[in-house]
Amino acid sequence: MTDVTLIQVPYYLGQRDLVLGLGPGPLAEAIRGESVVVEREEPFRNEVGASFDLIRGVARAVRETIAAGRFPLVLAGNCYTSLGTVAGIGRDVGVVWFDAHGDFNTPETTPTGFFDGFGLAMLTGSGWETLRETVGGVRTVPERNVVLAGARDLDPREEERLAASEVLRPDASTLDAALADLRTRVDAVYLHVDLDVLDPSEGIANELAVEDGFTAAELEHAFDSISAGFEIPAAAFTAYDPRFDEAGRVPPIAARLARRLVPEAVAS
Repeated sequence: MTDVTLIQVPYYLGQRDLVLGLGPGPLAEAIRGESVVVEREEPFRNEVGASFDLIRGVARAVRETIAAGRFPLVLAGNCYTSLGTVAGIGRDVGVVWFDAHGDFNTPETTPTGFFDGFGLAMLTGSGWETLRETVGGVRTVPERNVVLAGARDLDPREEERLAASEVLRPDASTLDAALADLRTRVDAVYLHVDLDVLDPSEGIANELAVEDGFTAAELEHAFDSISAGFEIPAAAFTAYDPRFDEAGRVPPIAARLARRLVPEAVAS
């Protein structure tokens, strides 16, 4: 049996316990299991530097968790922590990324400067090159080895970047075909779930939630397909803001999904 370690990152753009940084705690309470908390090591000077401080901390925590023979499940405010998770895995993997947004902006394409809109772009080797190199074990995932599912709210130039890329972009009905295609190139994936991929009718994950998302049942089916077809050395749930989920509907969904990753190690 593989035990799970919940790696909590309760930060939003480098600042603790604000906005999406409020989410990891409630997610951990719902999923249950041994937890560690990644803290910023350097004083806050700016959000980009502080965010990379956390990325490096996530890489260390994931690396140590895997070395201890446990499964790392990252619970983070921001999606850019994916850069640290993949670095911590320590080997080449594909990526299956669920998100209402593309996270595929670069400093040249972003209309807002929102740092969390760069996560998948950085993971595939675009933007912030010097800072990316400060992450020990940093790896670039080829675009052709990325499945981006559920993205439906994109900035105009971000949409152009994705259209010109090799990233696969299925919806719920075509996801199995995209996974079969990915399986011809990789046998292990990092599984990333920004919880605003959920349709708001299932639960509102954060203020950026938009219509026409995945249902919980569709995500459960997707997790079963991914688990059946790939090794999953690490996963993450991100971007939950409990202030927008007054009924507390999202954490139980995350807990059900977690049980599909490591069923014998996550409490029911």
